[in-house]
Amino acid sequence: MHGIGKRRWVIAEGYLPPPDARLSRQLSSHETACMLNAGDAPAQVTITIFFADREPAGPYRVTIGPRRTLHLRFNDLADPEPVPTDTDYASLIESDVPIVVQHTRLDSRRAELALMTTTAYACD
Repeated sequence: MHGIGKRRWVIAEGYLPPPDARLSRQLSSHETACMLNAGDAPAQVTITIFFADREPAGPYRVTIGPRRTLHLRFNDLADPEPVPTDTDYASLIESDVPIVVQHTRLDSRRAELALMTTTAYACD
C-alpha cells in the first residue's frame, strides 16, 4: 500500500484547560492529533510545540506502525516536558513518511460537552 498524506502538518490552535479530577479520562478535556500511517513503513514522527511567550518545546517523538493509526493526546506528552495547561500553543508535526493528521478537541468544562475536529494544515 502506498503512503498517503504529507510529511509536515501544522495545528495552529491548541489549548489544554486545567484538569478536572472529577472526570474520567474519557470525559476529560483534551486535544488530540489523530494520525494515520497508511504506508508500508513505520512513521517516525516529531512534534514541536510553539508558544506566544517562550521558546518552543520538543521535539516529542512517536512511532506509528505501518497501516496503523495513533490518537495522541497532547495532555499525555511528557518528554521532554509536559504541555502546559491554560496556555495557548500551536504544533508542528513532522514525519519521515507521508501521514494524515486530524485535530480533535473535547472541551468538557461545561455540562454541555463540545467536540470539535478538523484536518490539520498540510505544509508540503
